Amino acid sequence: MTRSVRACALLAACLCALPAVSAAQSSRERPSIRAVATSEAPRIDGVLDEAAWQAADVADTFVQQEPREGQPATDRTEVRVLYDQGHLYIGVRAFASEPVVATEMRRDADRLFDEDNFQVVVDTFHDSRNGYMFLTTPLGAKLEQQLFDEGEGGGRGTTSNVNRNWDGVWDAASRIDDKGWTAEISIPFTTVRFRPSDEQTWGVNFQRHTRHKNEILYWSPIPRAYGLTRVSLAGELRGLQGISRGLDLRLKPFLVGGARRIEASALDRSTSAVRDVGLDARYGVTAGLNLDVTLNTDFAQVEVDEQQVNLTRFGLFFPEKRDFFLENANFFTMGTGSSFTSAQVQTDLFFSRRIGLSETGQPVPIIGGARLAGKSGKNNVGVLDIQTDSAFGRPGDNFFVGRYSRDVLRRSRIGALFVNKQSMDGSTHFNRTMGVDANLAIGRSLQVTSFLAKTSTPGLDGRDMAFYGRIAYRDPKWNLWVNYLDVQDNFNAEAGFVQRTGVRTTKAYFSPTPRPRRGIVKMFEPMYVLTYQTDQHNRMVGRQHHYMLGTTLRDDSFINVILNQTLDVLDAPFRIRPNVTIPAGSYQMNEWMFTFNTSPGRRVYERLTVSPVDFYGGTRLNLSAAAGVRVSSRLSAEAGYNRNDVKMPWGDFLVNLSTLRVDYTFSPRMTIRSLTQYNTSTHELSNNIRFNFIYRPGSDIYIVYNDLSQTGLPADIFGRKDRQLVVKMTYLLQR
Repeated sequence: MTRSVRACALLAACLCALPAVSAAQSSRERPSIRAVATSEAPRIDGVLDEAAWQAADVADTFVQQEPREGQPATDRTEVRVLYDQGHLYIGVRAFASEPVVATEMRRDADRLFDEDNFQVVVDTFHDSRNGYMFLTTPLGAKLEQQLFDEGEGGGRGTTSNVNRNWDGVWDAASRIDDKGWTAEISIPFTTVRFRPSDEQTWGVNFQRHTRHKNEILYWSPIPRAYGLTRVSLAGELRGLQGISRGLDLRLKPFLVGGARRIEASALDRSTSAVRDVGLDARYGVTAGLNLDVTLNTDFAQVEVDEQQVNLTRFGLFFPEKRDFFLENANFFTMGTGSSFTSAQVQTDLFFSRRIGLSETGQPVPIIGGARLAGKSGKNNVGVLDIQTDSAFGRPGDNFFVGRYSRDVLRRSRIGALFVNKQSMDGSTHFNRTMGVDANLAIGRSLQVTSFLAKTSTPGLDGRDMAFYGRIAYRDPKWNLWVNYLDVQDNFNAEAGFVQRTGVRTTKAYFSPTPRPRRGIVKMFEPMYVLTYQTDQHNRMVGRQHHYMLGTTLRDDSFINVILNQTLDVLDAPFRIRPNVTIPAGSYQMNEWMFTFNTSPGRRVYERLTVSPVDFYGGTRLNLSAAAGVRVSSRLSAEAGYNRNDVKMPWGDFLVNLSTLRVDYTFSPRMTIRSLTQYNTSTHELSNNIRFNFIYRPGSDIYIVYNDLSQTGLPADIFGRKDRQLVVKMTYLLQR
């Protein structure tokens, strides 16, 4: 691994050359607010009419991050905090001199960030690293997230440590009135983890977004380069005494019933019943560690994947959507994440979609499993064991994952990972992955991350290691980083996601972020990225120069111009379509990309990208467009279209992907969503309709209908069909 050693030395030299963090940034006094005990829990109805609210301390000193950093808020915001033995209560009065912008009630919708909202983050371990974020809006919509390592990796080219898919049990309600709007939030102490202590001090921060003024406000100020996830810049919540997690036991049984009908032809039809019963259970082993057990696991309620067009020779990444694997997912991660997405060498040592899903995304039965995850002092622990059943002519597999890391310094950690995949039913096949990593936060703006890993597979001996190193600097004016990844030929992480082996990739990123003081432009984002790839013998196999000029306007509309100059060396022919094969050779390609996105806060919004490309000796014209409308606070729709028109000496082809998404929200607890997709490449027309009713916090009823039509001819939409209607009910028992 001499190349890896030299890369480490290069990264260290770059680190020494970067600017130091100023002393003024590193030291400041935290604001604080006292939580007041209440003997009578407030009714969560969005009205702050209980006497306890009036007796509570008030946090009302909010300052702008946007548009005028450091200036006082133009509208007053008042936040009060109460608690009893089992819950934390937050009351919000948001005064508004302009009309409130709120059109979305659906839980976890991306649009919630673009409208008026209030967010709170709590660093329950007060370690300036991790936390829980809760968001609500004037319509009472809800969104929650788990944060790890201050969410570092949320920006371009880094590994995200924000778990958007965590579903915590909590409640919120809001009211709009002539003064603005009010909200009440109730967070059970069983939803979050914290150290056992008679008196608690937590990190806390509050953020308010006012859409009409494009104003982002913080109670504890945060510079523009960062967001609410920067818990090291949060204030403090004091006064919590005698709080309890109770027995800390949750049982969640579920029932599934339905039917599936397959029509292979007019004469070949079959109908089968769908029925199942299972249990998910959770027990708080300690105040910081959860033990989760799942039996006869079922994911009937999970939304289908959105299709993607793949015009590369590498696998595509599809996100995990299953609840059991999403919560505490970051306790098991080690890899590059999205830092090498454009280079198509993403390498993650553990990828939970390898469990219970086939290569084509078809469900594989999960007999059961257990997971222990959480924090004990400075120790972060993740242990997972899952057993799958035989399916598709393959025996079942046992997956074991062990992950440990330890907090060091103020915001850094070091750790190790072990993954074992063992085939069952008498098979001797196994696959093991071992890795060590470090994430070092040096001051506010510097970060160094790295991992070293090895795999073990029968028949693949030697040259089975991988190394990754990254150094990054980010402040309000600069975003700079250098990545290096070396994946040897026999590196084989079967329970991970490895796009490409046998290559060494270096990627350097340079992007200042100038902000004009006046005019319609909020921020310019010029960018240059160099990606350089060689094989294991240092022969160049790929290179890309990426030039970009992004422009964000004051209303958050976005204009982007990109030029990619790419060299791709094919050592073997590449079959891009069943009847089109690109021969081996060296190909120089230029790609222009022009993008315009209207403000995401508009009731009617659009996204448009046009990209002409020199493509493997020919041309490709890509058109990507989407248009959405918020008809009302309950009804919304978005249509998308992606077209790739390819003309090459080796053959021509056209790929169209169309999507239509419709959402209707009866209330923040009851929604129905449909997703229709048509792909001309696979000639598949699919529909997924999902109804969800949260009849009590943590307990759900789902009704899910799936319809897939697959034909050999584009015009024949009445060919093979696979239809399924499923009802699933869960009930949360908690003590």
